[in-house]
Amino acid sequence: MRPGGARTGRRRRPRPHPRSPRFVSTDSPAPPPLPTVSPETFFAVDLRVGTVVRAEPFPEARVPAVKLDIDFGPTLGRRRSSAQLTRRYAPDQLVGRQVVAVVNFPPRRIAGFPSEVLVLGAVPQASAPGDPGEPADPGAPLLPAVVLLAPDAPVPDGTRIG
Repeated sequence: MRPGGARTGRRRRPRPHPRSPRFVSTDSPAPPPLPTVSPETFFAVDLRVGTVVRAEPFPEARVPAVKLDIDFGPTLGRRRSSAQLTRRYAPDQLVGRQVVAVVNFPPRRIAGFPSEVLVLGAVPQASAPGDPGEPADPGAPLLPAVVLLAPDAPVPDGTRIG
């Protein structure tokens, strides 16, 4: 600029267009595309809300887990599940809590226990024992601390998620 604020006539060099070979992106590389699923396939999965009525440790499981009895209301009744929730929840913290589960998967036997539903949770990256919010047991395996999915207000047991 000239004294007094007048421009000199020099222009700044324009940035290259994103399609130009001179353009260098500062963004991280694009993640690989995720597989797609049709709406029909998604809606075939029966997601329901239920209340945990009983929870107990499951020491026979290869990976630390909890045996759950979940009430899905009068239509579906009570169903059982084995869930790897021990990094974040003690069994007594689960009783009375509403959870979201897939109720139309075929049952699986886990260490002789029939798991009839798949309880859903967010799975953050695994963290080491002693990290903030994690148990301090150095012998504990490196597992994600699953965060249960649940409605943010109470709903009747058996309510469908859609």
